[in-house]
Amino acid sequence: MARHSLIELEAVLAIVRCGSFRAAALELGISTTAISSAVGKLERELDVRLFNRTTRSVSLTYAGRIFVAQIKPALEGIQKAMNTARSQQETPSGTLRINAFATAVREIMAPLVLSYLQRYPQVHIDIVTEGRLVDVVAAGFDLGLRSGDLVPSDAIAIPLGKMRRMAVAASPAFFENRAIPQIPQDLLSYPCVRGRLPDGSLLRWRFEKDGNELQLDVEGPITLDEASLARIAVTSGVGIGYFMETDVREDIATGRLVRILEEWTPPLVPLCLYYYNRRNSSAAFQAFIALARDFAAGRLSY
Repeated sequence: MARHSLIELEAVLAIVRCGSFRAAALELGISTTAISSAVGKLERELDVRLFNRTTRSVSLTYAGRIFVAQIKPALEGIQKAMNTARSQQETPSGTLRINAFATAVREIMAPLVLSYLQRYPQVHIDIVTEGRLVDVVAAGFDLGLRSGDLVPSDAIAIPLGKMRRMAVAASPAFFENRAIPQIPQDLLSYPCVRGRLPDGSLLRWRFEKDGNELQLDVEGPITLDEASLARIAVTSGVGIGYFMETDVREDIATGRLVRILEEWTPPLVPLCLYYYNRRNSSAAFQAFIALARDFAAGRLSY
């Protein structure tokens, strides 16, 4: 089957619009010889005459009228799609898809994601949170968000630079008749709210101080796989919890929770936004990357 270029089809429609080969050639910015050659090539491949030509006029044949009626909507659709694609290079619009850990999204939601949406209201952000690592390209995502040690080595990464820590905390009422743990090992004799990882395994509580590292398998009355549920349990006095600091910072500041063993929770690996080579990327994508770099450099206020 012969393959026809868009210029041949556009030439036919231009001649119909303009009424002559010469005027159509001027509209398309090509020579009269070139447009005549394009139409002639198309007629030979179709084995049908599309135009009746005289030295004074040009008109469609019956076959030409049927042909034009069928290709015109298709070409208009193609042109519309091309214009839409071009517009996304000029004004941020369309959809950005991001894959991330839920804890990571909570850290950047207000200062980065919501700031971006305020600036670019024509963009829709689709965020999928999951514990497992995915190939963001194969899964149809534009960007990934993970701790820096989990970013693929061949990806382009933007370290977001904000300090991240874990926080061990319990409600004030929990400690009314209990001594406050002084070292991580003390936790083994306290009820704790245990966490379950996406792969089904139990979260081991990690600690470090002065080069000494340890991991604990704590015990307690409840096991949960969602930080928001663990926060409810801990603020209700069920036991001691182990959280991302950002998830309970306000609770600690207002006194709803008491933080313990702070000197045993040093900074973690920072979050990274990552992606792969994006040549001719959309304006929406470019704007998000630019804002992420401002966020990482501390230039973004919310």
